Amino acid sequence: MSDDDLVARAKAGDAQAWRELYRTHAGRLVVWLGVRPSEDAAISSEDLAAEAWLTAAQKIHGFTGTSSDFAGWLFGIARNLSTNSTRRSRRRLTEPVPELPDREHAEGPEPALVARDWVEFALRGLPPRERDVIACTEVVGLDVESTARALDISAVAVRVARHRALKRLRAKDSAPAQASTPISRSR
Repeated sequence: MSDDDLVARAKAGDAQAWRELYRTHAGRLVVWLGVRPSEDAAISSEDLAAEAWLTAAQKIHGFTGTSSDFAGWLFGIARNLSTNSTRRSRRRLTEPVPELPDREHAEGPEPALVARDWVEFALRGLPPRERDVIACTEVVGLDVESTARALDISAVAVRVARHRALKRLRAKDSAPAQASTPISRSR
C-alpha cells in the first residue's frame, strides 16, 4: 500500500490507515513540539500533539495534498496550536512546577533528557525562524517541502534559514565552552 493510499483511506475514515499515519508521524511531532519554546507550563508537547491529531482528523476531508504533503500539513496544524497556546499563556500567569522524577531515574538524569537539554540549549540562541527550521529538518527529519508547509514559508526561505542556523551553530560550537551548559548543570 502506497502512502498516497493511506491518506485517501484516512479521508474515507479507515482506522488502520490512521494508525499507520500516526505510527509514521507521531513521535517526530512530539519531539518537534518539545523543542519549540513554550511559555505555557500548563500544556505539554504530548497534549499539543494529541490536539493536532484531533484537528487533523476533523479537517482531513479538506486536505488536498499527497502523502508527502501530509507531514507538513500536520506540523502546520501543530505550529498553529502551539502559537495559540503561547498567546493564551501570556494572558494568564503560570509558574512551571518541576515534575518529580521516577524512582528508577532519581539518581541521575536520563540520557534522553540530557540530549533534549542539549538540543534546547543549542537552539536557544537562534532566531525563531531558524530555530523552527532546524527543529523540523535536523531534529525531526522533515524534508524541505514539508518544513516549508509546516512553517508556512517558502522552500527557499527554509534553505536560507537552515544555512544561516547551521552557520551560527558551527560558530557557537567553535566558541570556548561556557560553564552553564546542560551537562555542567547535571553534574
